[in-house]
Amino acid sequence: MASSTDSETKRPNIVFIITDQQRIDTIKALGYDYMETPNLDRMVNEGVTFTNCHITAASCAPSRASLFTGYYAHTYGVLKNADLWRHSWIEDLAESGYRCVNIGKMHTYPYHTPNGFHERYVVENKDRYLEERYYFDEWDKALRFRGLVKQQREQYREREDYGERLGAFEWKLPEDTHSDNFVGDTATWWLNAYPTREPLFLEIGFPGPHPPYDPVPGYADSYMEKDLELQELKDSDLEGQPEAYKELRQHNVDVDHDSVKWDLNPTQEQRQFQRAYYCGNVTMIDEKVGEILNSLEEEGYLDNTIVIFTSDHGDCMSDHGHIQKWTMYEQITKVPTIVWAKPGSSAAKLIDGNGRRVDGLCQLMDLGPLILDLAQVEKRPDMEAKSLLPAVQGKDWEPREYVFCEQVKDGIFTGNLFQTMIRNDKWKLVHFCDAEYGMLIDLENDPDEFNNLWSDPEYATIKNELLLTLLNWRVRSGVETQDLWSEHR
Repeated sequence: MASSTDSETKRPNIVFIITDQQRIDTIKALGYDYMETPNLDRMVNEGVTFTNCHITAASCAPSRASLFTGYYAHTYGVLKNADLWRHSWIEDLAESGYRCVNIGKMHTYPYHTPNGFHERYVVENKDRYLEERYYFDEWDKALRFRGLVKQQREQYREREDYGERLGAFEWKLPEDTHSDNFVGDTATWWLNAYPTREPLFLEIGFPGPHPPYDPVPGYADSYMEKDLELQELKDSDLEGQPEAYKELRQHNVDVDHDSVKWDLNPTQEQRQFQRAYYCGNVTMIDEKVGEILNSLEEEGYLDNTIVIFTSDHGDCMSDHGHIQKWTMYEQITKVPTIVWAKPGSSAAKLIDGNGRRVDGLCQLMDLGPLILDLAQVEKRPDMEAKSLLPAVQGKDWEPREYVFCEQVKDGIFTGNLFQTMIRNDKWKLVHFCDAEYGMLIDLENDPDEFNNLWSDPEYATIKNELLLTLLNWRVRSGVETQDLWSEHR
């Protein structure tokens, strides 16, 4: 491990911004002209963007635990929300001399476990029902002492149009009490109040655009009038989906998770309305990102700071007839991933930015060893994540040949014990435990993932090759990380 020295200030501050459930097609500079994201556009145009970064788990806590440990979900054992998660590489940063601060969402369990942070200002789900239902986070406390009750399912259910809105509701309380405004404002408050000390690791977790899709008034208006490029809904796609996905669609009709009362046949008007509210929430977050960058500049951090922006997974947003996560479509697994430093700053010398795009396959958890490398902190030798530092610096870098994603049976994905995705540049396969069905997609010729080739004998060879690769990956993972629990839990 690195230790505190007189040269410690040469190590960069690292600000790690993570949204919840943000699709990659929500940043204008990445080619989605309907979006309004000037601050994220700046980061894309001045930094390094990974355009093919995939999550390792298709729900919140497993994805985040994998990211902050550097291990796949099956290795570390955090397979679903509320699985125990107490340790992470943040502890290594703290031991090496970094001041480690969390503002907003991390989704550890228990929520308040230190997890390596010196300070935590926890804000969790907007509409929280599971796990520690009566754990009051910083947002709950702030609302309470304003004499306010946050908008949530009990209130939305009283609306006559609850079943029609698909989780999209306008925030009616004071704008500064919205969860994303609260987190962004808390982050700028902390930066403005805390004496400039280096090095700093600051994780800022925005709860949005996770549902309910609830921007403050005005932010959805312009999107209502735009072509948001909604994916076509095809009967052949719905009919060809694995049985577990068909059950998931029905489950989300029967149970209104996160204030989303789903509809198997939403109208185009409903889809547009929902997507507009989702995009409006992204624009809100973009504004807060801009304010955070301004505070970093004003308080003297920015010359020696690297900012990383990403999300824990995406949201189908009615594409493929689904809502939220738990599936292995690109809308879920591929997330925005940007590494940025102010042009001309000392930190900018650590990356080769200038709007460069990196298209090779990588996993979200690969940001962990990148952060450790930037901080000059030693990594565990059995870590399954692979550092993105060479790619960030424009040096020779070997993309992953395959990326993987997992999802265990939980309270929402109820149709199968365990699903696993394997994906390369040309093919995607999803295996379901003990099931004869599955999913095989030709990504080159079917990038929208409409045609499931699992049962087509013409593709049996490629299916079997991917299944064998999946088996070898899982076996190798178990062998190479066998000492993890005895040494690190």
